[in-house]
Amino acid sequence: MKKSKETDDKKTVDPSRRGFLAKSAVGAGAALTGTMLSAINNGARADGEPIPLGGGMPVTGWAAADGIEFQRAQEMACDEINAMGGILGRPLAPVIEDTGNQGADNIIPAMQRLIDRHGVHAIINGYNTGAVTAEYDVIADAGIMYIHHNTDIVHHETVGNDPDRHFGNFMGDPAEYWYGEGLLAFLNGLVDKAQWSPTNRKIAIVTGSQNYSMVIAEAIRDNAEKYGWDISLFETVVVPISEWGPTLAKIRQDPPAVIAVTHWVPQDLAQFMLQFVPNPTNSLVYMQYGPSLAAFREVGLDSTNGVLYSTVIASLQDEIGQAFNNRYKERFGPSSSPLAGAQVYDSIHYWALAAAIAGGTAGPGGFDQNRKVADRLRRMIYRGVMGTTHFFVPEQAAIPYPDATNDPSLGMPHQYLQIQDFKDEPELIAPSPYETASFILPPWFS
Repeated sequence: MKKSKETDDKKTVDPSRRGFLAKSAVGAGAALTGTMLSAINNGARADGEPIPLGGGMPVTGWAAADGIEFQRAQEMACDEINAMGGILGRPLAPVIEDTGNQGADNIIPAMQRLIDRHGVHAIINGYNTGAVTAEYDVIADAGIMYIHHNTDIVHHETVGNDPDRHFGNFMGDPAEYWYGEGLLAFLNGLVDKAQWSPTNRKIAIVTGSQNYSMVIAEAIRDNAEKYGWDISLFETVVVPISEWGPTLAKIRQDPPAVIAVTHWVPQDLAQFMLQFVPNPTNSLVYMQYGPSLAAFREVGLDSTNGVLYSTVIASLQDEIGQAFNNRYKERFGPSSSPLAGAQVYDSIHYWALAAAIAGGTAGPGGFDQNRKVADRLRRMIYRGVMGTTHFFVPEQAAIPYPDATNDPSLGMPHQYLQIQDFKDEPELIAPSPYETASFILPPWFS
């Protein structure tokens, strides 16, 4: 499959550490906490005119498991902010439009309804796939704020090439590109720390055909040699998928040290493990994002024990993150997924802070005021439940740590987790200083 323009044309998008950091404003701003909002509001009650806050979220369709968590997080964040006085005394009023099975045909009309029917001042949601950046024009025309978590390198090109038009468009997590090279560095770290001795230096890559999965898979493949690895298999599967037999047969014919599955739907990944574990190879299994959702463990049960995955949009297991996790589960039940809700929760909080510092927010057509809010966001370093959010400039996408900065106070931690007991939450094993557990060899190793 032809590589996307974003990974081919390094003149347009340079995903190297040097290329991104050269354009980043990394020193401005100060760490902010939720208590600042109360101080800014001077104890005022949130009893002014409500501010409609939109979310284009997949509350039905194949991504509904995530969409429900996005909606829960929106509700929780708005309630907390309103209890602290809202934005200069104005309470937030959350509004949802369903993006269903996503794609441009669903995403763009949902965004347009939020603007035209509800007059939202901002749209803050998790991911939506399939529109690439087509919805950005709807946002730019309205002059409102948009914070999403599409994890898409295309965002860098679209916003970076026309930052004035897309002043209000922020990606609240790093692009998917970083997952690829980050995995290679993580694997070498396990070897360097004598936590794992691979039987060979082979990686088998299995990817879906969606751009998100392909960019990550290609980043692993294209950087493997630099990190001392060989690619023994590059397999693209048609998704959704439940029958993994043909792919597993290829893996078993030439057992690799690592199996990297960059497809990300939790139910599909659980089926992979159910079919792999009865006849395993001595391979680490790394999977993309899906294991962060409870559905992966609920379907795969003990076959998921030992699986590795990474994410940049999950609550940490430190004091701040764990307090959020506990509050979230107390409110929405033990089967809820705060790891998924954290992205929307943090983003609403730092947008509200930026808006309050900027003197308020504005609805459609309020270009001047929302430019002030955007300027505050560009300068902000926010320490939330996911770690630090700080943006590349002019791309307005979150900077990852340690992939693009060595300073954990200036980047969102690229978290590596391992399911060590499927009945419990995954264990955070990297990066330092956030880890709370150590890597263990998977139980299928002989």
